[in-house]
Amino acid sequence: MRFQARFSVSIVAVAALALLGGPGTIQAQDQASQGSPGQSSSNQPTTPQNTPDQTSNGRYISIDPLALVRYDNKFDVSLGMAYDHMKAGPNLLQGSNLGGLDLSGSMWLSKHWAVEASGRGYLGTSGAAPNAPYNIKGPFVQEYLFTAGPEWLGPHNKHGALLAHVLVGGVDGMFEKDLLGQSPSVVGFYNNQIALAGIVGGHMDLNRSAHWVFRITPDAVITRYGINYGNKITQTDVNFAISVGLEYKFRKKR
Repeated sequence: MRFQARFSVSIVAVAALALLGGPGTIQAQDQASQGSPGQSSSNQPTTPQNTPDQTSNGRYISIDPLALVRYDNKFDVSLGMAYDHMKAGPNLLQGSNLGGLDLSGSMWLSKHWAVEASGRGYLGTSGAAPNAPYNIKGPFVQEYLFTAGPEWLGPHNKHGALLAHVLVGGVDGMFEKDLLGQSPSVVGFYNNQIALAGIVGGHMDLNRSAHWVFRITPDAVITRYGINYGNKITQTDVNFAISVGLEYKFRKKR
């Protein structure tokens, strides 16, 4: 009887351990294989909860610098390095390559029409008539133009625009500075004078932002100089000029 009691107690104890210890062992093994929450196992690494989302926080956001480009400003001004090819006399074979500055400004009356004013200064040296006396070579000459007229806005978008203008005014031509006190007739130059002038051409604009524009201005420069010696003729010359610079559009709108 004592052996049976001990045997019965042993069976009950083994059954109890099987019921209580079996699921716990399986659960512990599963947790060991999967790892505890917040920790990565050797087979399946996990991302910590405080790691930033690279797909959202690390995304590159582009900004269009031309998004605010408009053509409704009231005023603009431009300044550029300028070049002008001209002849300092009515019959000279050699031309003058002059450099200087081009300062222009516009007041817009409507979307397509404005009044533009331009002041330009060119200076450099010029060839002289063959066999000029007194060893005069490469005398210094200057031109200063002051013109104004209508400006028209042509095809345009946020990237750039084409503009045309016709400007009329005067030019102050200085041709006698380096002639050693001699008459301009000895080198075939014009006299120093203020004469009629006109500019026909336009602008090619490349927008860099809502206010700044890269500008190229090719023009035909028309002058009407005369001489007071010999036949005292007056001659119309058409020469090429170009300037490259920057334009600024003011914030004030029409």
